[in-house]
Amino acid sequence: MREDVPAIERLINTIAALREHCPWMRGQSHESLVEYLLEEAYEVVETIEAGPGGMVDDELRGELGDVLLQVVLHARLAQERGSFDFSDVAEVINQKMVRRNPHVFRADGTLQGTFPTSLDQVVKSYDGVKNAETPERRDPFAGIPAQLPALALAAKILDRAQRNDIEFDTVELSTVPLAAPAAPQFKSEAELGEYLFALVAQASSTGFDAERALRTSARSKLGALQKPVTDS
Repeated sequence: MREDVPAIERLINTIAALREHCPWMRGQSHESLVEYLLEEAYEVVETIEAGPGGMVDDELRGELGDVLLQVVLHARLAQERGSFDFSDVAEVINQKMVRRNPHVFRADGTLQGTFPTSLDQVVKSYDGVKNAETPERRDPFAGIPAQLPALALAAKILDRAQRNDIEFDTVELSTVPLAAPAAPQFKSEAELGEYLFALVAQASSTGFDAERALRTSARSKLGALQKPVTDS
């Protein structure tokens, strides 16, 4: 391959060739690729969460490449049916970033003369532009992917509620530590769901990520379970 051709262009050409000549790649669809997109995204998460002492830049670079592959491939599928291509995808997201961040960019994409100094200013500016784009969408919870993992979904709902000054009535969390067997006895899944939602609300209010916390705990326990047993 020509090294003077930009790397992203070489990748696009590689995927085009695979779609034409590889039976497996030619047989893929947007639907069949969903599982790979999710898997690759979570592998990036796993690499990042290895932490400063465990994350290897080469590994992160490779995992990000796997995610980019999915983007390029989905764009190629769309191009084949005459809808859009990778360049359109890049252009749309670039326009969105410029449009939704007027605290950084002018309308023509050049930088502003001054910039905000607080996160609150940034959030209000971003949300204001986002809401103006779809004035007909009055539901503050519209657009939240229902396919998100349960804890992440609850956290996203709570974040939207907070941004729109909406309060949820959540069950009172017991002051008793939640370590078994002291955990409350639930009579139904609905009751358990309410309790879990309240836990996510409490986590969010203290700045914790419930999904990451549970994932870290689960991994820790899995690691302990997988330790080889040695004879005493």
